[in-house]
Amino acid sequence: MKKELKYFYIENHYGGNQNWLIDPIMKLGGCAAVTACDLCIYLNILRNSKHLYPFDIKALTKVDYIKFSHIMKSYLRPRMTGINTLQLYIDGLGKYLEDVNDNEINMTMFSGENLLLDGEKVIIKQINKDIPIPFLLLKHKNERFEELVWHWFLIVGYEKADNDLLIKIATYGDYNWISFKELWNTEYEEKGGMIIIEMCSS
Repeated sequence: MKKELKYFYIENHYGGNQNWLIDPIMKLGGCAAVTACDLCIYLNILRNSKHLYPFDIKALTKVDYIKFSHIMKSYLRPRMTGINTLQLYIDGLGKYLEDVNDNEINMTMFSGENLLLDGEKVIIKQINKDIPIPFLLLKHKNERFEELVWHWFLIVGYEKADNDLLIKIATYGDYNWISFKELWNTEYEEKGGMIIIEMCSS
């Protein structure tokens, strides 16, 4: 079984890219804001909304994306420890949604302390509903995930494999397929986790 979301492109890039950002603080530590920008753009397209993305949704450009990231910065601003908890992300993005008068999106936390099997169920359920999953990875013993350490990204697809669930992640204007089992088993006590998005009728 395999499912991939119909994700968006910005000038031939798979979603937004943190490296585009001019603000050096955002380029270094703006992954939470960038993930929120991508999530809002995707949901704006999915729901044919008018409020989640303040620019032309039918002609996505790097220039507009950078402007959007500046808007989102005030809600999910980089800080010394980063947006290092699920609650900080929900609080920041929640304030943005409140300010744009959104009453369709609800967010709940799914901690990295939960069981692997339960995490797999969440991913399958959310992707089957065509909703991306914001993911926070803090520390990880496996060097394969070095570029994802202390980083927010989106899960945008899955494929069931023998004894594992492969997930498609979107970050830095590109995508990769990785093992969810390996990703979830960080071997550290300090955990990140996932944000579960629920869409309600207005």
